Amino acid sequence: MDATLRQLLESIKLTPSGDLQPLSGGDIAAVYRLETRQGQVVIKHDDAARLRGEAEGLRTLRNACAKLVVPEVLGLADGWLVIESLDTVPGPQNATALGEGLRSLHEVIGDAHGWHQDNACGLTPQPNAPLSDGRAFQRERRLLPLSEACYQQGLLDSQLRERIERLAEDLERWLPDAPPSLLHGDCWSGNVLTTPQGPALIDPAVYRHYPEVDLAMLTLFGSPGEAFFDAYWNGDAPTDWPRREALFQLYPLLNHLLLFGAGYRSAVERSVARVEAST
Repeated sequence: MDATLRQLLESIKLTPSGDLQPLSGGDIAAVYRLETRQGQVVIKHDDAARLRGEAEGLRTLRNACAKLVVPEVLGLADGWLVIESLDTVPGPQNATALGEGLRSLHEVIGDAHGWHQDNACGLTPQPNAPLSDGRAFQRERRLLPLSEACYQQGLLDSQLRERIERLAEDLERWLPDAPPSLLHGDCWSGNVLTTPQGPALIDPAVYRHYPEVDLAMLTLFGSPGEAFFDAYWNGDAPTDWPRREALFQLYPLLNHLLLFGAGYRSAVERSVARVEAST
């Protein structure tokens, strides 16, 4: 076992009773299960800055929303993160509980869109310097930096890049500004677990922005179902939700394009077209 990890475990009074067991799903970080005399824990090994951001995100979510399960951060040091191991159960997610939980999380409002420090969404650095206007934040901190990065890597042609830029410059025309909600920030279905205590969130990339950011990520590779939206909207769904969904899916799709290659280009183009079609 790595000496730094062993010292970290000693400092938080955990005594290993076995070896690190690799877990699936560690595409970004190495993820392990470890049995200790005090119980099972999950351990991640990754870039130290990314793990600091994840640890802060977990603590923030855990303190902000009692309606969702969030694993406790047990220890952090030099590229190692130790967190509580959650029991998961088979079967469908409690969609109503997830909807109510996310609504409760998004009711935590901040002063500006962004976060007090940058973090990461997967391997991609995520700039979070605060801005008072949500449209400007979406344009300057999300769409334009990622479209530029994809263009520089040859993953976007100039025509599609220009369409994204026009879309970003046009946000003030149709998207009202809104108070910045606390977000999970990477709320795709793989980061939502089913536990005996209810829905759980893992692997956050927290910041404050439009609440529909989390919803659009949750529908990116499927749908949480009608019961989820009934609970979340509570009779107050925005009339332009389809357009907002397409807009806020554009950032994660650009991120997938940057990370995983040209296979995501058509999805980016479809998302742009959906936003354009609503003009």
